Amino acid sequence: MIKAGIVGATGYTGAELLRLLLGHPHVKIEVITSRTHVGEPLEALFPNLRGFERLRFSEPDVAQLQDCDVVFFATPHGVAHGMAAEILTGKACVIDLSADFRIQDRQVWEQWYGQTHGAPALIEQAVYGLPEVYATQIAKARLVAVPGCYPTAVTLGFLPLLESGLIDQHYLIADAKSGVSGAGRKAQMGTLLCEASENFKAYSVNGHRHLPEIRQTLQAIAADTVGLTFVPHLVPMIRGIEATLYARLRDPRIDFEAIQALYEHRYAHSPFVDVMPPGSQPETRSVQGTNLCRLAVYRPQNGDMLVISAVIDNLVKGASGQAIQNMNLMFGLPEKTGLSALAVLP
Repeated sequence: MIKAGIVGATGYTGAELLRLLLGHPHVKIEVITSRTHVGEPLEALFPNLRGFERLRFSEPDVAQLQDCDVVFFATPHGVAHGMAAEILTGKACVIDLSADFRIQDRQVWEQWYGQTHGAPALIEQAVYGLPEVYATQIAKARLVAVPGCYPTAVTLGFLPLLESGLIDQHYLIADAKSGVSGAGRKAQMGTLLCEASENFKAYSVNGHRHLPEIRQTLQAIAADTVGLTFVPHLVPMIRGIEATLYARLRDPRIDFEAIQALYEHRYAHSPFVDVMPPGSQPETRSVQGTNLCRLAVYRPQNGDMLVISAVIDNLVKGASGQAIQNMNLMFGLPEKTGLSALAVLP
């Protein structure tokens, strides 16, 4: 059995890690940490997990975490900086769900996250945990940076077009919408029920923290600079992301059937990407609670613009499920192990 520890197990991504790992046939959760809930039983915070495991929250202890096989960080930005290096001196691998190791340029990270990078020596060691692109590298890694939720949806939507060179990568638009759980479990005015319900708004239009991460990944795929306009929105639902993506074809003479075939071929062996038939409408509820990305491609009025719609559950494929997908690769397990749950409807 893989012995797992979770640092910061009380937020939404921590809750999803617990829910998914408790159903994983090859994992035993050994440690769950929380500085504010030390000694409290698991079910005190997560009544849905009552009866599944008799765990109690404890203070983070590096020696105890080093004894695990894998340690997940479901923490705010900057926490993994202070602990990852020491944990990695033991046998444990580290899978970080925060943004601490996603961006390869230290100065860019510090600019967007407003703090000094606390572990610059680990930046080059970290592998970006998008299995649809970096599966080979992930399988050999000891430190994985799990992609953000918006970057996951946007990258998977644009990926086949950038790899093929069919679009002008200098003029890309990502119009993305997220449920309120994407803001985390902390109390803040904008996510109160009376503030978020019956409301729909754009935010961080001049620059969201996920922008440099998305741009870094798309540029690596395109092997060229990329021009991207990224606008996130908050919608009054608990979980889910829908990203509507726009790209201009270099050669408008290409048939739509070839573009559809391109997507189907690219993701034919990706167990968590579902390319839907032409004319389909991906819905966030169709992936709720799953590690799936469902997407569809459109060519309005047969013009030179392509539109891609990609939907994910921001807490699963956008965070904790993808973290476990990475763990499966790192430990030589099939990617779908422990991640085969069906979406819940309605």
